[in-house]
Amino acid sequence: MTLQYCKVLIVDDEVLIRQGIKHFMNWEQEGFHIVGEASNGKEALERIRELRPHIVLTDIVMPVMDGEELTKQIKLLYPEIEVIVLSSFGEFDYVRSTFQSGVADYILKPKLDMQHLLAVLKLTADKIPGLRPVEAESGYRFSPDRLMESMLSGYTAEYEEEEIRAVFPHPWFCLFGVSLQGLRERWLAGYESLTQQVEKKIESRLPGAAYRLLPTGENVAALLLNVERGGLDGLPGLAREIAGIAANAAPETALAVSEPFAEFSRLGAVYRDSLLKLLDYAFFLPGKRVLIDNELPEPQPAPESFHLNRFTDEFKRERFGQAFADLRGHVRAMAGNYKTDVFEFKSFLGNLIFNMTVLLSNMGYDVKELEKNKYAYFKAIEDARSADEAIAKLEAFIAEAGRSIEGRAAHAGNANMKRLLDYIDEHYAEPLSLTEMAKHFHFNPSYLSSYFSTHHDEGFIDYLHRVRTEKAAELLRSGEATISEISGMVGYSDHSYFTKVFKKLTGLSPSRYRRQYMK
Repeated sequence: MTLQYCKVLIVDDEVLIRQGIKHFMNWEQEGFHIVGEASNGKEALERIRELRPHIVLTDIVMPVMDGEELTKQIKLLYPEIEVIVLSSFGEFDYVRSTFQSGVADYILKPKLDMQHLLAVLKLTADKIPGLRPVEAESGYRFSPDRLMESMLSGYTAEYEEEEIRAVFPHPWFCLFGVSLQGLRERWLAGYESLTQQVEKKIESRLPGAAYRLLPTGENVAALLLNVERGGLDGLPGLAREIAGIAANAAPETALAVSEPFAEFSRLGAVYRDSLLKLLDYAFFLPGKRVLIDNELPEPQPAPESFHLNRFTDEFKRERFGQAFADLRGHVRAMAGNYKTDVFEFKSFLGNLIFNMTVLLSNMGYDVKELEKNKYAYFKAIEDARSADEAIAKLEAFIAEAGRSIEGRAAHAGNANMKRLLDYIDEHYAEPLSLTEMAKHFHFNPSYLSSYFSTHHDEGFIDYLHRVRTEKAAELLRSGEATISEISGMVGYSDHSYFTKVFKKLTGLSPSRYRRQYMK
């Protein structure tokens, strides 16, 4: 029977719990290997099929599939796998149910102690038939990847300098990295070819340099370079050549180059505070393919806080043009400062989309389409790889909101126009003027004239003449009143002016119109 590590899978929807367990101690020194992690039972079953762990350490309450159902599925599909449950005080019924399904043990989360967890794992491992775990210390092998993963996750890790020097013999370190957000599938498709090309570039430009791909998260690919002091001068040129290789796989890729550092212990800090920050800067600098801290342009000043109250007030007053102009100006100012936090920028856009939808709904606008589509806008902004791409999504939302606003405005305009036309139809016989009508509707006369022309195919005077002429024609056809009387009855005090208007619109004088109709 050969010695082997006892493989453990951690399942918990809280990433801090998973990371805390994973990096709290050097599990390999104790004979265990954390082979993976999952955030819910469904994901765990997929990882189990791939990794075949000896022990699954699982939370009880999780989304998608909880620990109780996961335990049942494990015992049904993989009866040889042992399950240890993590639970809170109030989950006794769940724990009792999982014991009935065959869990090996349980640990209360509030009292989670790593030494106690280690003891439970060892007791459980001893129960597994055919497993002869590596004894503590005896089978331990130094794993630089495991060490670096802990450091990148922010955990303090102990190591021997001699072990590090065996892997990285040179005095200086530097990190190269690219963001894989939205590019992961394309990147993985050409991973082998990309890796070979990058290795050739490093070996040709920096002979003797040590390098290693870092065990980072899913959205970042990073490389640790270890060079002599003289090799530092060649890093910018190497970075540009590697950026060209990466651009062949994904043209929008930007390569970040961290500050050089001499102490390996600074790996985690440089990764978080230098490399990841530069990758965030790339979001606002889409034209730059290589980002080196001392080669960046001067950032524009950070804008003042957005005046949300003023924006809301402009919206409520239906001054949409001004509100959108203020918003666009602020967004552009945020994007102009490449040190703006990317998460803050995307959250701001998403929050404004949410707020605008709520405001328009409260103001009575039809927002059914906006409500239906807003989550797609949220997702598109979250996935955006550049500020320009995110702003384009905001502009698309504003355009859609504009159509909703215009639809309501057109409807309101039609209703208002009908009120004006109805008033003219009712009062045409009176000495009606634009000024009198404006006073009645509390409009400025010049605004009313412009509004009438905009929302109707005739101006106010032309429409009034046409209404009066049509009414006069009806009276002329009845054959009772004189033309002079009819002139006064339809609102004209000047008989000759009435005759002139009537002939212009009908082509006939009032008297000839009557004779022709009577014939």
